[in-house]
Amino acid sequence: MKKLIPVLCVLGVLLAGCADTTSRSRAVYMLMDTSGTYAAELEKARAIVNYLLGTLQPGDSLAVARIDTGSFSEKDIINKVTFDGRPSRSNEQKRVFRQAIDDFIASVKRSPYTDITGGVLQAVEYLNETGAGKKTILIFSDMEEELAKGFVRDFPIQISGIRIVALNVTKLRQDNIDPRKYMSRLEQWKKRVETGGGTWQVINDLERLERILEE
Repeated sequence: MKKLIPVLCVLGVLLAGCADTTSRSRAVYMLMDTSGTYAAELEKARAIVNYLLGTLQPGDSLAVARIDTGSFSEKDIINKVTFDGRPSRSNEQKRVFRQAIDDFIASVKRSPYTDITGGVLQAVEYLNETGAGKKTILIFSDMEEELAKGFVRDFPIQISGIRIVALNVTKLRQDNIDPRKYMSRLEQWKKRVETGGGTWQVINDLERLERILEE
């Protein structure tokens, strides 16, 4: 029996080392475009947030932020939360979150510029800090980035292990004139995300969002 003890100890260490420590939690960071006429689309964004609040479970994390002139900033996060394991506490967190989004949409000021890259960088930072096993960035935007003078965003971005889903990518007037501009814009973002190690999807039929988030 004494001879078996060291063997069992080694076996225990090996089994512990092989244990699946992958987090089962999900983290979602949603970016909302508030520029120009796109601000009028925010009712759809509200519906998406309400869906997320009804879907995410205890231990999951959610953050919603606006795309502003300079979006690589904590100040653009409207609200963020990791849901508590206690149902009563989790329900209260969701109520407060929903109210914060309602208040924001009711008083939103349109941004003259759309720093999508800065918003993505802020999202990546937040998602990696959650330690979640599944990390998703939802971008509610026409994906047309317009930067204020002096802002530098033309560089590679690291998005390893994160899925980016562009939602409700409305077509601009110039896209109707020349559809190649729309397709080129999305292709450029796809290439940028995949080069950074992330995955890219576009969903214009919001009813498909449920299936995408379950993957």
